Amino acid sequence: MRMMAILAGVSALALGAVPAQADELRDAVAADLPALVELYRDLHANPELSFQEVETARKLAARARALGFTVTEGVGKTGVVAVMENGPGPVVLLRADMDGLPVVEQTGLPFASKKRALAQNGTETGVMHACGHDTHMTAWIGTAQLLAARKSEWSGTLVMILQPAEEIGQGAKAMLEDGLFTRFPKPDYVLAFHDAAQFPAGQIGYSKGFALANVDSVDVVVPGVGGHGAYPHTTKDPIVIASSIVMRLQTLVSREQNPNDPAVVTVGSFQAGAKHNIIPDEARLQLTVRSYSDETRKRLLDGIARIAKGEAIAAGVPEDKLPRVTVQDPYTPATYNTPEFTDQVMAGLKPRFEGRVFEVPAVMGGEDFGRFYRADKANVQSLIFWVGGVPQAEWERAQKGEVELPSLHSPFWAPDAPVVIATATEALTAATLKLMEK
Repeated sequence: MRMMAILAGVSALALGAVPAQADELRDAVAADLPALVELYRDLHANPELSFQEVETARKLAARARALGFTVTEGVGKTGVVAVMENGPGPVVLLRADMDGLPVVEQTGLPFASKKRALAQNGTETGVMHACGHDTHMTAWIGTAQLLAARKSEWSGTLVMILQPAEEIGQGAKAMLEDGLFTRFPKPDYVLAFHDAAQFPAGQIGYSKGFALANVDSVDVVVPGVGGHGAYPHTTKDPIVIASSIVMRLQTLVSREQNPNDPAVVTVGSFQAGAKHNIIPDEARLQLTVRSYSDETRKRLLDGIARIAKGEAIAAGVPEDKLPRVTVQDPYTPATYNTPEFTDQVMAGLKPRFEGRVFEVPAVMGGEDFGRFYRADKANVQSLIFWVGGVPQAEWERAQKGEVELPSLHSPFWAPDAPVVIATATEALTAATLKLMEK
């Protein structure tokens, strides 16, 4: 009965008139959905951290192989590449990410994750799919099944990849460096979706041009001359200097950045000292820096180094004790949706999902999906779109101010998975069939 209710809920999302072929495709999705939901629950209950997605990759690779794909595992450490050649035509790459997060799940779901693993820093942690990658992988399988069953309807080469380590921004880079575009057919189009915690389940959102931001992590070490708190005149107080740096950094966005070009400079950590009456020898800052264009990114990073040095010099710090600014590498580059390709895909989806497809503002979150486009901007067209995941009842309560909705990465994030999976599977399949139409 529960599965029948789920299917009825998904069917209820088919608002307005839908083309006949959409009815057929939607019926096929509905028929596959019970098994897909079971897969989703298994993936949700068994998450793995970045570059540890061994079992996840193994079980999904086996499914792709059984569908007739030529499958290569271990690409970019734990990534999977599944290729299906089906005559002349374009090369279309569909991507899903696999990794979970070091988060202790608190959703209360009957299939909630109880897994634990060692994080990058060596500490043991709970693991959860708190970003919805389990829905991404499930829709990936759903799409693979539909396209494999419809080979008579399309022509070209389908490349479906399971990417590791998106959460640390390194998986796409690892797969590209391991020959994704040289060992395997190079794509003309790359396509993906991400579940969304900012709008109702089943709604599709897209942005043309920049969709997600450059993400830089910056460490600033501020040396000083420590001493007794009662005699500050004998010191060069790194807490005061670092405080001045924090305040001055705000002007990078408020006074140096064009207001029409969004940017973020956030100091997320300020560490210094250990006792009330001791001025320490050092302070440490940790920053997250968000931007869209490469030019803006460079200007912000250069500005951080300039301000850190300038404030220290203004405080009389000697040359050998100037701040040290380190930008972590690799960083996550901005994701760019090529406008013409975005228009093309959405023009096909709007009549199919009548009243559910909207252009939405770009966000300052990060996604390493952008690396696939950046690897060959001249020849690759790219699009990642959103599929809303907030259960409708929760959305309505939130609009009334009765509840606060959890965000992505929250231990409470529990998307309406059947609706997300059904919507994404249909959208990815429909878009791919159109791109590879005979």
